[in-house]
Amino acid sequence: MTEKFTIPSFNRRNFFRGAAMTGAAVAVPSWLLSACSNAGPTNAGGPGGLTTLKATHGTGFCNLGIFLVKERNLAEPGGAAVDFVVTPTNADIVTLFGAGQVDMSLIPYTQFLTLYDAGAPVTIVAGGGVEGCTIVAQPGINSAADLKGKTLGTFQADTLEMLPYDYLQKAGMSFNDIQVRYFGTSPELAQAFISGSIDSMCHIEPYSTQALKAVSGSVALSDGKDVYGPNYTDCVLAVRNPLLAENPDAVRAVINGLLVAQQQVEQDQASAVDATVGTYFKTSAEDARDASSKQPCIVDQRSKSKFMLDRAVGMKDLGYLKALPDEKIFDWSLLEQVIAENKGVYDSLKVKTA
Repeated sequence: MTEKFTIPSFNRRNFFRGAAMTGAAVAVPSWLLSACSNAGPTNAGGPGGLTTLKATHGTGFCNLGIFLVKERNLAEPGGAAVDFVVTPTNADIVTLFGAGQVDMSLIPYTQFLTLYDAGAPVTIVAGGGVEGCTIVAQPGINSAADLKGKTLGTFQADTLEMLPYDYLQKAGMSFNDIQVRYFGTSPELAQAFISGSIDSMCHIEPYSTQALKAVSGSVALSDGKDVYGPNYTDCVLAVRNPLLAENPDAVRAVINGLLVAQQQVEQDQASAVDATVGTYFKTSAEDARDASSKQPCIVDQRSKSKFMLDRAVGMKDLGYLKALPDEKIFDWSLLEQVIAENKGVYDSLKVKTA
């Protein structure tokens, strides 16, 4: 039976542009599909007999692992390869994944929750990165109270929206006390702050570090650890359920590649950053190396299930979710198999369960 679901149109904002989905077909704008003409689902007849998995990704250092999987062919030993689909905006990343135009996505867990709530057949199978979300403010703004009446830039239904939401709540405030502005891309948001067009922003690495260095006297109001504690989840690896059922070996290959990527980052961070800066991170190599340490790759995030589910409460309060999810959004079994099969790599990791 073909699953049917409709991307919701929210009262506060229209995150998914109201596109209606049916199975792998979706009303994705023609300009987006033409820009991503190779964005079909799994291709089992890829180069060298590899299973090529189409994927979307974000722009922060939580994606460093999957960038290395692509650039260093780390999934090939398991018979798979990753092919990225270019997406013009953050919203398009989510739309294509939910529509079935790609097989998997390295995605903020909050955006995953919106897709799951809308009925998309998707599952979280591994972690991507932790920490790295930062609320940056212009000179003279030194506390949550100083943000009252000021503008804050962020992205819709993102971990970068949930952090300021929870940060303000902790200070006895809410989004009603500030003016929230939503942006489409990471460079656009960073430039708006650097130019002084907004008073504050919540951004990911390396863009928050870039902004702090560019604006003299700017401050980091929160790095998330003061709100959530250390090693809080940012991004996860999610896959389409049909792929999970039909080709678990390919998914395992990518998860194994992510574990190897984490090992490589921990052992030679500079080399890992240099292999990706410019192509994926639009900042200087110096800033990228500095920023990468603030958002480590963590593949094993099994212990963070409750943290993600707890954040769903705020997502529901903001109108992004109709119902609270449960543990069914996770399937850690392939990760556990990969860990068991690659004990040497796993044991060498500095952080095994975030």
